[in-house]
Amino acid sequence: MKYKFLAFVALFLASLSVYADLKVGFVQVDKILQEAPQTIESNKKLEKEFSSRTDKLKTDIKTLKEKEAAFSKDVLTMKESERATREKGLAQFRVDIQRTERELKEDINIRRNEELGGLQDQINKAVTAVSKAENYDLVVYSGVAYASKEIDITDKILKSLGKK
Repeated sequence: MKYKFLAFVALFLASLSVYADLKVGFVQVDKILQEAPQTIESNKKLEKEFSSRTDKLKTDIKTLKEKEAAFSKDVLTMKESERATREKGLAQFRVDIQRTERELKEDINIRRNEELGGLQDQINKAVTAVSKAENYDLVVYSGVAYASKEIDITDKILKSLGKK
């Protein structure tokens, strides 16, 4: 029994010495996604890609507001049939704008997710490269309750991705 305890203590102490040389790093993925040059380029690309549809939607919204204002101004002097026709037309225009806006948002989200997938691959490659180059044993991402500044390698990853 005494020997089993001594063997356990010896193994425990040996395992502590292995972990004493463990080099751990932490990466703030949110910060990388906000500050990486690839994110900025991706946002500009998406903005350019969807600018014509966004501008058209803004124009349609402005037109709707103008038509609603004109309708409100003229409603008291209109015949009932004309009022009903214009109300129906405005309601349909409003529905069309809402549908267009919803479709645009969905398309932008799909493209943003595609771009994000590519960026995540680049981030993973950068983390792996920095980790291997600096001999890290363990690098963890977000979802960590606490990580000290000493093990935060986020800025190294950003530098690897091209941010100065």
